[in-house]
Amino acid sequence: MTELSPIAGLAGGALIGLAAGMYLIGAGRIAGISGMLENLLRPTTNAFPPAALFLFGMIIGSLGVAIFAPGLLLPVDLRGGSVTLLVAGLLVGFGTRMANGCTSGHGVCGIPRLSIRSIAATCIFMAAAMATVFVTRHLI
Repeated sequence: MTELSPIAGLAGGALIGLAAGMYLIGAGRIAGISGMLENLLRPTTNAFPPAALFLFGMIIGSLGVAIFAPGLLLPVDLRGGSVTLLVAGLLVGFGTRMANGCTSGHGVCGIPRLSIRSIAATCIFMAAAMATVFVTRHLI
């Protein structure tokens, strides 16, 4: 699978929306991955069990796709190496804390709730992503 597929995109988006909606109804919390990870690392509320199960399900689901449907996976370009990957991960973590949430929390859960903060954060995420792609593809 090397080209974009509207059907795959629609199915993936629907599954993400369904998972976020089910988590909101079942756990009464927003399905922001950074918040879930924080609940997992610093369990101070009763959000720990649902967050742990949701994150575990993401890992198991990813492994299931890798094992049973590897043709669905897109190739990953790791030209920068492990140091670049580490720095990128740290920058994402810093941005997540600065924005008080991650792309999944703001984009998938905040925008449907018409959260002005989430709409602004998602616009900034997308602008930064577009600028990064432009610089890395056309200037470097």
